[in-house]
Amino acid sequence: MSMDFIEAMNELEREKGISKDVLFEAIEAALISSYKRNFNTAQNVRVDMNRNTGVIRVYARKLIVEEVLDSRTEISLPAAREINPHFQLEDIAEIEVTPRDFGRIAAQTAKQVVTQRIREAERGLIYNAFVDKEEDIVTGVVQRQDLRNIYIDLGKIEAALPLTELMPNEKFVHGDRIKAYITKVENTTKGPQIILSRTHPGLLKRLFELEVPEIFDGVVEIRSVAREAGFRSKIAVHSRNEEVDPVGSCVGPKGMRVQTIVGELRGEKIDIVRYSEQVDEYVANALSPSKVLEVHVFEEEKMARVIVPDYQLSLAIGIKGQNARLAAKLTGWKIDIKSESQAEQEFGREKDSSSEMHQDSVSVD
Repeated sequence: MSMDFIEAMNELEREKGISKDVLFEAIEAALISSYKRNFNTAQNVRVDMNRNTGVIRVYARKLIVEEVLDSRTEISLPAAREINPHFQLEDIAEIEVTPRDFGRIAAQTAKQVVTQRIREAERGLIYNAFVDKEEDIVTGVVQRQDLRNIYIDLGKIEAALPLTELMPNEKFVHGDRIKAYITKVENTTKGPQIILSRTHPGLLKRLFELEVPEIFDGVVEIRSVAREAGFRSKIAVHSRNEEVDPVGSCVGPKGMRVQTIVGELRGEKIDIVRYSEQVDEYVANALSPSKVLEVHVFEEEKMARVIVPDYQLSLAIGIKGQNARLAAKLTGWKIDIKSESQAEQEFGREKDSSSEMHQDSVSVD
């Protein structure tokens, strides 16, 4: 093997991060198979490739025995001691058996091994680079589309964005830049496979982490996210610092932070609500933008009965029940919404407009 090949190995190690020693070991293992195949031998052999000069030698490894039954795998003690006088019975003696024309076979085999290992190493590096980004956001460029997926160029690899993971009425064309959430990273026989989503609640969470410094710094934390992608989302936030308003932090100056996220999500409405350990307060906040008069909590059933003003009933429930459904998903509680009139008829509740609960939330279109 030429010095040029050794230098190429060094270059691969520098540029692609592929260990030169790993490549040498792989070539040596492949050369053993090539030797046995090309020279039709069952000998137990070892191939040694000099790391500095590239010189390749093949050694037959033979067990030292008293009586030789198979000369291909065994050698007598007297014969072994001609090689090395220190050999003992049951030791392994190595005898060089390098064929004259083995260099051509070695070069071809080495090229195949290196090519394969480069491919495997690159796949491994890509997988390791992206497996840590699972459940995170990436930005890529739309390349192509088939009946099932849109394929996004992430630089070193193409990721698949299933059409089922697009928001309603969302369309992309070749060359569009797109942010998406990594839902799965798999190391398959064909290489790393990355699956993206634009509908996952995690996308909304990560966008807030990117846009709101207080969340990134850990001062404000996201406690829960409920999302119906492309239509409406609710996000519950809590501040670890009493002097920091979690809702205001997420909204940003003149609403700039949340509006950036709304723009990225193609106009999806976002309700930002304050998280509370008090279930009644949390449920009331979650039903934003509707006003809530009373919340009755039933712990055993994990259900909350909410009473709202008559004129707020449709707002509290939302179009096709969307607002109530998202509030239930956000809080993890079943929510039964009653108007003030319904509550009075069913439970004998007296109307009292002054009993309206305080709510801390913001709704952004």
